[in-house]
Amino acid sequence: MVSDIVAARDELLARGVEVSEVFRSGDGEYAGADEPSMFGRVRLGGPHPGRDSYRSFASFRDPDGNGWLFQEVTTRAPGRIDPAATSFASVADLKSAMWRAALAHGEHEKSNGGKYDENWPEWYATYMVAEQAGAPLPS
Repeated sequence: MVSDIVAARDELLARGVEVSEVFRSGDGEYAGADEPSMFGRVRLGGPHPGRDSYRSFASFRDPDGNGWLFQEVTTRAPGRIDPAATSFASVADLKSAMWRAALAHGEHEKSNGGKYDENWPEWYATYMVAEQAGAPLPS
């Protein structure tokens, strides 16, 4: 799972990994004839138009020929993870989470009269953990 399918694909390409184009399924039906878990279906090109969680994919093969499928998850479905545990699979995932928190925090400061928030690290951390857990986000 990755929080930004395009960034994750770009990172793999930059490391010399041959990666499929980002793809999605139509009408909620997962797709991809070349992956065993998605056998016999048709792919639609590009990420899901709304970038909904669990709807965009890309795939690659490792040097041993094993197939790998990765999936974009921007908000976890409730109950899918331990809300007390937070982790990021890559620098790109952490960076994306920090950018989303920064943008949301900017809105928070605007609603606070533009006043500097001395507790911004705590606000960022709360936001990022809530986002990963699928919990309500701070405003």
